[in-house]
Amino acid sequence: MRLKKYTDYALRVMIYTASKPNGELASKGEISKVFHISENHLGKIIHQLNKLGMLETIRGRSGGIKLAKHPKEINIGYVVRAMEDDFHLLECFDRDTNYCVITPACKLKHILNDALYAFLKVLDEYTLEDLLSNKDELQALMDMK
Repeated sequence: MRLKKYTDYALRVMIYTASKPNGELASKGEISKVFHISENHLGKIIHQLNKLGMLETIRGRSGGIKLAKHPKEINIGYVVRAMEDDFHLLECFDRDTNYCVITPACKLKHILNDALYAFLKVLDEYTLEDLLSNKDELQALMDMK
């Protein structure tokens, strides 16, 4: 199982934003600098997280981004599902592009499907708050202190 960089970056944005001290707003520029991600790419991610109700964007000179919910209310499994456009582990997971001749008899798809559900089930057990249990260390690594 492999997540796209887009999803990885979305989770980093969430962690960074949630780690800001004293309710400070985060900015695309600072996130870009810390994680070496283009601001243009971050803009797309932030826009999607805003549409999902995970982030709130504040426009203007003193604007920025902040969490739209408490970290305890942001489920990691939900964020991953929302950011990934598909979970096609193999050709046979996509009916439109499946040309594998053994699909009707193959057991591998079912095994991998079970593994995918187990993977997502584990992610569903965690919230953004769980990822912040070492907030002081995260802040130091992201140069917030």
